Amino acid sequence: QSVKPGINKSFLDPKLEVNAWVERFEREGREVFDHRAKIVERAGIKAGATVADIGAGTGMFVPLLAEAVGKQGNVFAVDIVPKFLARIKGQAKEQGRKNITTVLCSGKSTRLPKNSVDLAFICDTYHHFEYPAQTLASLHEALRPGGEIYLIDFKRVKGESSDWILNHVRAGEAVFAGEIEAAGFKRIGRVKLLKDNYILRFRKP
Repeated sequence: QSVKPGINKSFLDPKLEVNAWVERFEREGREVFDHRAKIVERAGIKAGATVADIGAGTGMFVPLLAEAVGKQGNVFAVDIVPKFLARIKGQAKEQGRKNITTVLCSGKSTRLPKNSVDLAFICDTYHHFEYPAQTLASLHEALRPGGEIYLIDFKRVKGESSDWILNHVRAGEAVFAGEIEAAGFKRIGRVKLLKDNYILRFRKP
């Protein structure tokens, strides 16, 4: 059952204009854009690793992740929007990056190969998981033993967060962390870096 029907309606619109979302996502003043290099640096990605950018969107983090894993590593750019993935694929070709693979996921599955991923990078996307239990189950299967989830999402605190966050983001940190733990992951830490977002780490035993 959907936890928030319609949360991805705008992304599933066939008339979606990529440039409008680029302007929205990749702009100065958006916290995760301003701190994108540090966010990736704190993830501690090792050369040769395979990283899945879940909800890669317009591809803001993809080049940084591709640099982090190096030529021997791989990046899966995962999204439900074919036009976003086409942009990412086009940019990878322009930049000569051969370590980026696009994956069209569904609302219920990442559609990643089993035991193929060392780190799942999820930035401001978890609250868009309409079917979190199913999506997390597919992610659990895709991660190798010892693989990790690196989660960035909005702080949602009544009386402190903006009306937009309170209306758009269905739950706060405790609920999301609980769902991820219920899916078989162990919470292993927090990264202190951002003001409007929290960063949590989870590991697959």
